[in-house]
Amino acid sequence: MLKFRTILLFCLLCGFGISIRAQKSTVRATIQPSDILIGEQAVIDVEVIAPKGHNILFPVYQDTLIQGVEVLLMLKPDTVMTEVMTISQKYVVTSFDSTLYHIPYMEVVDGMDTLRTNDFGLKVSAPQLSDSTLAYLEMLKNHQTDSIDFEKLQINDIKDIQKPPFVWQDFLEYLYIPLIALLILVLVAIAIYFILRKKKKGYYFTPKIILPPHVEALQGLDKLKESKLWQKGMEKEYYTTLTDILRKYIDRRFNIDAPEMVSEDIVAAVHLATDTRSATDGLEQILKLADLVKFAKYTPFADENDLSLMNAFLFVNQTKIEERPSLEEQKGDSSDNASAKNKGNNINLNKKQS
Repeated sequence: MLKFRTILLFCLLCGFGISIRAQKSTVRATIQPSDILIGEQAVIDVEVIAPKGHNILFPVYQDTLIQGVEVLLMLKPDTVMTEVMTISQKYVVTSFDSTLYHIPYMEVVDGMDTLRTNDFGLKVSAPQLSDSTLAYLEMLKNHQTDSIDFEKLQINDIKDIQKPPFVWQDFLEYLYIPLIALLILVLVAIAIYFILRKKKKGYYFTPKIILPPHVEALQGLDKLKESKLWQKGMEKEYYTTLTDILRKYIDRRFNIDAPEMVSEDIVAAVHLATDTRSATDGLEQILKLADLVKFAKYTPFADENDLSLMNAFLFVNQTKIEERPSLEEQKGDSSDNASAKNKGNNINLNKKQS
């Protein structure tokens, strides 16, 4: 029994230890490439695997990681969420001394804990010199020559600043705002030109001629008569067109909203607006018969169809407003009458003389 309890306690402790270990964060550092020339750059990647919700703080370097290794840039961390949290923080470094650098560790803060990475190395090599350059350097070292010949050293002078190649996209970026301003000025000038021309010459289109109400109605009735709809068995279309013509005429002539009114209200409103009883009687006959045809499927006789059209003509002619002739027309008529009168007098004088 005691042995069983010991084994059980050992298993619980092992499980608790594994659970605690699973919840702890791990950190690892790598560098690529690990061998560079003087002045070249390498990237140090510090990767932390931690449980979700942990607050991880990476070290921030001002300019130097260790003596001889400079930190040029600290990139934005990259985080991946799965069952755990993986954060990758990259540092861009360089060096200008040729040697092998050993970085013992980099510290990462995880809440109250401080984690250390593994150690890694960075090898910085000097450029490979040619045999002639090495020989000339040996001569300088042994004081075999006093002058320095840069051609023999094969060291080139600093080149002048070169102009970048011409690219149309860069050129258009400089002209972007001026082009937009020029386009706006052109559009404004065109608009002003057309406005001034319109004021000078008037409209470019022929205004629509608005016919008097009775002229429009009579023209519509003539077209309806020529269409011979009821003769083709289209009585409903015939009376629909006939009532539409009359409703529009009443709307324009009497300012009565006939298109939106029922037949009885139309007849009552027209009766108040005019004293012509025969006209309203004919209108009432048309509207009542049209309602029977459109809503009760009534088939009228031929005489009823002719009577409806005749009453429509009578209604328009009896209620229309005759337009008075203008002053110019009156002057033209008076001058024509005067010339005709003078012509008649001349004829009479000629007859007397003869």
